[in-house]
Amino acid sequence: MTYNEAETRNLLIDPALHGRGWAIGLGTMRLEQSAGKVEMVGGKPRRSSTKTADYTLQVRRGGSGQPVKVGVVEAKAERFPPNHGLEQAKQTAERHNVPFAFSSNGHRYVEYDSDTGLTSEPKSFDDFPTPDELQRRYEAYLGSRLDDDVAKPLLMAYPGGAGSMRYYQDAAVRAVFEKMARGEKRALLSLATGTGKTRIAVNILKRIAEAGQLRRALFVCDRDELRSQGWTALNEVFGADAAQASTRNPEKNARVIVATYQTLGVDTDDGDSSFLRTNYPENYFSHIVIDECHRSAWNKWSEVLTRNPDAVQIGLTATPRQFENLELPPEDQKITNDNILYFGFPAYEYGIGRGIDDGYLALMQVERRETFIAQNVFSEREKHVTRDELGKGQLQNALTGEAVKLDDLRKEYGAPTLEQRLIMPDRVRAMCKDLFELLVNDGDPRQKTIIFCVNIDHANRVQVEMNNLFAKWCVDNGVARNDPYAFSCTAETGREHISDLRGANTRHFVATTVDLLSTGVDVPVVENIVFFRYVNSPIAFQQMIGRGTRIDEARGKLAFTIYDYTDATRLMGSDLISRDGGGKKVSDDGPRDVDAEQIIEVQGMQVHVSPAGKFIAVSTDDGKVELVSVEEYERRVKSALVSEVGDLDGLKDRWVDLERRREAMRRLPDNTRSANLLREVAAMHDYDLFDVLAFIAFGVQPRTRTERVEAFAANNRSWLEPLPDQTRNTILAIVSQFAKGGIENLENSTMLSTQEVADAGGGSALDDYPHGNAGDALRETKHRIFGE
Repeated sequence: MTYNEAETRNLLIDPALHGRGWAIGLGTMRLEQSAGKVEMVGGKPRRSSTKTADYTLQVRRGGSGQPVKVGVVEAKAERFPPNHGLEQAKQTAERHNVPFAFSSNGHRYVEYDSDTGLTSEPKSFDDFPTPDELQRRYEAYLGSRLDDDVAKPLLMAYPGGAGSMRYYQDAAVRAVFEKMARGEKRALLSLATGTGKTRIAVNILKRIAEAGQLRRALFVCDRDELRSQGWTALNEVFGADAAQASTRNPEKNARVIVATYQTLGVDTDDGDSSFLRTNYPENYFSHIVIDECHRSAWNKWSEVLTRNPDAVQIGLTATPRQFENLELPPEDQKITNDNILYFGFPAYEYGIGRGIDDGYLALMQVERRETFIAQNVFSEREKHVTRDELGKGQLQNALTGEAVKLDDLRKEYGAPTLEQRLIMPDRVRAMCKDLFELLVNDGDPRQKTIIFCVNIDHANRVQVEMNNLFAKWCVDNGVARNDPYAFSCTAETGREHISDLRGANTRHFVATTVDLLSTGVDVPVVENIVFFRYVNSPIAFQQMIGRGTRIDEARGKLAFTIYDYTDATRLMGSDLISRDGGGKKVSDDGPRDVDAEQIIEVQGMQVHVSPAGKFIAVSTDDGKVELVSVEEYERRVKSALVSEVGDLDGLKDRWVDLERRREAMRRLPDNTRSANLLREVAAMHDYDLFDVLAFIAFGVQPRTRTERVEAFAANNRSWLEPLPDQTRNTILAIVSQFAKGGIENLENSTMLSTQEVADAGGGSALDDYPHGNAGDALRETKHRIFGE
């Protein structure tokens, strides 16, 4: 009998690595864990496995200081060839930003060196590189020795200890330091919203300071709230050495200055940068961090960088470096080109897909809706509404209420014009009603939600309609109403209620906004992002959905939903790839001088909202996110499962063996989460995952967990009756645990100590199983649960 994966690690790989000088106790090896992937179980999101790598290998100068990660080892069960986990190891090495990837079956290993691009033949562990050997190879890759001054920041300890940093945050920090060690002064980091870019920046600056290389630093961000957040984080490690600059006080005595684009006068192309030029001479700063460097005012704020050419300059952005199959608006194209042209390609990237996969970002689902106007003549996604179609309604000037002649209208209005130049109250009512019903059907309309609207007027009207719907719902359901349910949060009003959106439990559930909440606001509790407005900028879209990606462990928020009424998710781009055929480019034929055009209000139009598809966000091997329809997702799962197990008997054989089941599930698209997501979508909460997969792959009529428990006693009398009474009763008690949580319940280490099992006889009763030991009894029981 060969060792499974866990046994291979413990009995073969651990001793072999230890013999070559690698061990956790020696500080040369580390077991890495992520937060744990979020899966949908029983209609609720929950965390699952936490492993990101079997081992990471790390070195340090002279055995002291901060260890530097240099490699990863992926372990596979003894029965597999040594290179079985190499591709997985290479992907993990990229995620951890280390050059060396190893795969092993406990007897031999295979290595991939990303510096040379070479993969070795299988080797004996007698040849596995020692820490000293791998350090020399890493230094050759780095281009300098770890005891050189240029590499010194790599060896400085984190202020909160290495355990205070997530693995990708450490990888991003090292990526910057490695560029510095090579003599480079510019670095771009691309990390998804909610992954801790500010924490990364703070630790970069602190470790540079500890290395004696920081003279004076500038941290530039957008908006006052981000400045306060940045200063708070910097103050925790720099104390009084960190200060917030304002137009009244440039804080020139501070070692680390936090300033906004607005304070420096570089927030727009026509801004006055005299504050920057007057208070901070050229090369005043030795280090500069530009937060939100995807801003469109590059030509202006780049003056901060060009005035400090000798400084180490670090750009932080939450947007991918490229977007596939999209015609970018000119401003997006310019931002992308400017960033890459100046900083070069990102030194490290960590996208939404990777964050979801690791469990650091919320699981994302998409509900697409389609709106039809005028008896299905006009679908917002595909056509323009014509003058003749608008003539079916009552037309009036939105400001004066005066009647408008048909001849005063454009010949056509593009979909993005709705609610901007063409106000349609019936459309607002229909879309709000549909959204409210979706929230009610999801359990309760009191969910923290952000609705992105066309303009301030649109946001105000949506807010009124949502409050009206909530008031009626409270009456119909006997619920006490606490106002406001919805509030408008725009540049003009509602900003003071952002904290209520973030923290209040009885009111301020729905924020209607234009773009105030698209960036710079950290509201982890948000469960829904709603698009009532058209979005043409992929960069803006990324920022908007970033309001929902944050996890709020305290409130149990692990997932969020995008309700898309305007086909905004067509902008998923290279970091979020849609596989439903894509959307059509939305355009408008309106005149350039829209300010001179009157705003028309159209009453009496029929508006219908219908489902346009439900999609699941899955992570790809390269860390991106792919949106696939439920039908396509099922097809992929079926294909992969049939390829892996062959037939229903093959699925049963693997299902009752924990290691073989896990290995089979890892072969499915999106790993273990595949089956859980499909169970959630199909509302099969009362079924074990075996029945979900058997139904999808082989068309077998599924049985609930309770039905399987009831059938067990009836179908296995001839096996149960000859057993000793306590053994039989204990087995039946164990089977009853299956009804509560499926096969995982039978493999829980505490299962034998549950009250029902203990009262029946407990684990000791299984010692009397006549055909073997307790393990044999459990294996046979699991086989028979899934028997017909």
